[in-house]
Amino acid sequence: MAISNIENKESQIWVYDENSQCVGRMPNTRVELAGFTSDFFVTVEGGWLRTYDQDCERLGSLSAIGITVRSVSGGNFTVSDAGDVRTYDRRCKEMRKRGD
Repeated sequence: MAISNIENKESQIWVYDENSQCVGRMPNTRVELAGFTSDFFVTVEGGWLRTYDQDCERLGSLSAIGITVRSVSGGNFTVSDAGDVRTYDRRCKEMRKRGD
């Protein structure tokens, strides 16, 4: 099933499928939701960017120091990093890099 919505409520992040059923929950203490697609979501947790699937199982992580999440779409997310724009897949593997 695909992710259709994510909410911060009751000290947790709630993940919903296309039938509006809650399919995953995780604590949101010091966690900021950066964006989501139908396959995964991206959070900022302290000094880390982390990706999770609909069951809130961690897929990947990378250092968030000096990084700003620009967009999350399709199977990728894009960040600004020291003047560069980098694109990562859902497992935080770098796919592309270009000058900003």
